[in-house]
Amino acid sequence: MKSHTTYGAKILEKGNSPYIRMGAEIALNHHERWDGGGYPNGLKGMEIPISARIMNIADIYDALRSKRPYKPAFAHEKAMEIITVGDGRTMPGHFDPQVLTMFMVCAKRWCEIYDTNSY
Repeated sequence: MKSHTTYGAKILEKGNSPYIRMGAEIALNHHERWDGGGYPNGLKGMEIPISARIMNIADIYDALRSKRPYKPAFAHEKAMEIITVGDGRTMPGHFDPQVLTMFMVCAKRWCEIYDTNSY
């Protein structure tokens, strides 16, 4: 499971477009944590590209809101609680504090976007 970051980056890094190159950066680093506890390289804080810091919180939000074989879909309020308060697996210290703050400021919009585009 953890190798999906490096595989995705290897596929995308050959692209010439700056958007594809950013996609490679995101693919590689979106599971890095602000506190250094992520993977694949254990990057910490500002070592993590801003694109990946933003995608990290978006990925967690989507995973919490989505039904999985091992868990039900959580409501927006529950997903927000897990991200902002923590549940033992996901903790606020995993996220860039500024990105987390802006995520909280825009919480209503996150919910609207998810509800409009989920299937």
